[in-house]
Amino acid sequence: MLHSHVTASHKRKAFRAGLSSGTIQRFPGAFTPLSTRLIQEKGFEGVYISGAVMANELGLPDIGLTTLSEVAQRGGQIARTTDLPTLIDGDTGFGEPMNVARTVQVLEDAGLSGVHFEDQVNPKRCGHLDGKDVVDEQTAVKRIRAAVQARRDPDFLIMARTDIRGVDGLQASLDRAKALVDAGADAIFAEAMADLSEFEAMRAAVDVPILANMTEFGKSDLFTVQQLQDVGVNMVIFPVSLLRIAMGAIERGLDALAAEGSLQSQVPTMQTRARLYELVDYSAYAAFDEGVFTFDLSTNR
Repeated sequence: MLHSHVTASHKRKAFRAGLSSGTIQRFPGAFTPLSTRLIQEKGFEGVYISGAVMANELGLPDIGLTTLSEVAQRGGQIARTTDLPTLIDGDTGFGEPMNVARTVQVLEDAGLSGVHFEDQVNPKRCGHLDGKDVVDEQTAVKRIRAAVQARRDPDFLIMARTDIRGVDGLQASLDRAKALVDAGADAIFAEAMADLSEFEAMRAAVDVPILANMTEFGKSDLFTVQQLQDVGVNMVIFPVSLLRIAMGAIERGLDALAAEGSLQSQVPTMQTRARLYELVDYSAYAAFDEGVFTFDLSTNR
């Protein structure tokens, strides 16, 4: 009922423990707070909060138009609905190193378990699109150093993402990752790796956890969780997958409504009212205050 009863500190410790457990950590991307309930119920290890999804939910492209306030608000809403650790996309940090530092503290206050910052220039682009540009190594390092210095909870995870693979190739990505680890990054997100051998090379290059991004329609093939674990990847995200699934279903439903004048044909594919009420724990609210919640839930189907 209401929010998670697990503290932010506990979630952050669990996140770090999972990354060092030897078992790959699976973080599907939540596109709503409610979707975290399903992610948790289905046994996944954590929840990812994608910058692309947060922008797209607002009807915007993923080019750095969202603000820190918008990201922190949505991230906090998602984090407080789940007992699982949450990793949020911090884009380029919303400005200069001082802005990066403030971003860390705002996201700590919002209850997130960790954040990643990338080395793209502004305006940024989706990591799997062509035409990206990255900042120089000194600028990238300053961002991560500022983030590390700003955090107050030592368990809050600072992950460094590098997009340089798509600009200057694999060796540049390995070199950039090493510099970011030296700057204090707790983990590395190497974007747009071409194949498993490149993940394996990144694993050999750094001694911190590494993340794989299994986004559909991107530069990387969709490797299985087991394939990624076999080459030493510690964490895998599926950032936009649930949004794509949901939007596909919405579009098909609207097509049916336009063509048929009713959604009767779509009812078998819908989540039932009873299942929705189960996810939001309606019965617990009813038990808590029967004077307010007096609905009879027994007839739902």
